[in-house]
Amino acid sequence: MRAVLAIAAAELRRFVADKGNIFFVFIFPLALVFVIGSQFGGSASIGSVALVGANSPLKAELVTQLEAAEVKVTSTDAESMRRQVARGGVDVGVVIPDGAAADFDAGREVPLEMTTSSQGNAAAVAIVVRQAANTAMLRSGQEVALRAGVRGASEERIAAALDRAAVAVPPTRVAVKDTSGLDQAFSGLGQFDLGASTQLLLFSFLSTLSGGAAMISARRNGVIKRIMAAPVTATQAVAGQAAGRLVIAWVQGLYIVLATWLLFDVRWGNLFAVAVLFLAFALVASGVAMIIGVLADNEGLGIGLSVGLGLVLAALGGLMLPLELFSDTMHRVAMFTPHAWAYEAMAEIQRHGGGVLDILPELGVLLVMAAVALGLGGWLLRRSLARAM
Repeated sequence: MRAVLAIAAAELRRFVADKGNIFFVFIFPLALVFVIGSQFGGSASIGSVALVGANSPLKAELVTQLEAAEVKVTSTDAESMRRQVARGGVDVGVVIPDGAAADFDAGREVPLEMTTSSQGNAAAVAIVVRQAANTAMLRSGQEVALRAGVRGASEERIAAALDRAAVAVPPTRVAVKDTSGLDQAFSGLGQFDLGASTQLLLFSFLSTLSGGAAMISARRNGVIKRIMAAPVTATQAVAGQAAGRLVIAWVQGLYIVLATWLLFDVRWGNLFAVAVLFLAFALVASGVAMIIGVLADNEGLGIGLSVGLGLVLAALGGLMLPLELFSDTMHRVAMFTPHAWAYEAMAEIQRHGGGVLDILPELGVLLVMAAVALGLGGWLLRRSLARAM
């Protein structure tokens, strides 16, 4: 056991000694999590509205009502609003015409110009905008009516009376609920959660595969021969090499989990289930790294195979485009990759509060893949060690 740990420690030291790994292991993954979360992360809003018009009580009341309905509101000019709507940057654009503020102050009906985008959520957001506008105008009409009907009533008394009435008889609200399967599939995710989980799997797999190039270098430089010259059996050498790849994956995995939790408030769910899943996934990567390390003849080829294979499997397995967006055919193809099984298990843990028992099917498949990869890699490495002696 001591010999196995010594070989694993030596593998980790060789990995850390390569300064290029520092960037790709510790900096690049967090940068991608931030970029993905900023561009595609979810928020608490149910939609977005671009509001055009001069500052006025009407505009302020519309913003208040829309934000109360959990709609994200931005103020802009007419040209920018039309551009954002056309490109799908916002769901709905609203223009407050000239003179509308005076009509609002007088309690009269105010026409608003509304433009909807082609986004799937735009129609629902438009309903919320209409409801918010009606509520805002109703309040203005009530204030005008009270001023005319109650002589000498101050603005403070009128506002207080309307506030008490609103509490006693709450206004009707429009609740928008997306019942599409896609929306439900991503429910429970925070802004950076999806990016963090996919980058954890992507980069830990890539980093582990890069150990295959280190193994090639060790073979070419005679390190493997020196290991076998020591009182170490072939089984211990194979186990040490596999453990080295596993340690590399664990170091990066632990770092990504802790860093994203601290920096981006990523919710990982059941950490024990995440650890068990990551162990099974890292075992698969360790086996593949051993296979590349034995079959490739030089470091350049090994690096090319590691990066190419890692990126292709990640793309097919849903780490670059979520599996939920795959066609049925591509989804069936994806299930031949360990990444897809790890993705689905992570989704169960993060989005639905799953534990180890809930991801047993995915764990079973990953462990079978790990057994095949480690078995083949160990056999190839054992044969290579026998030739080196």
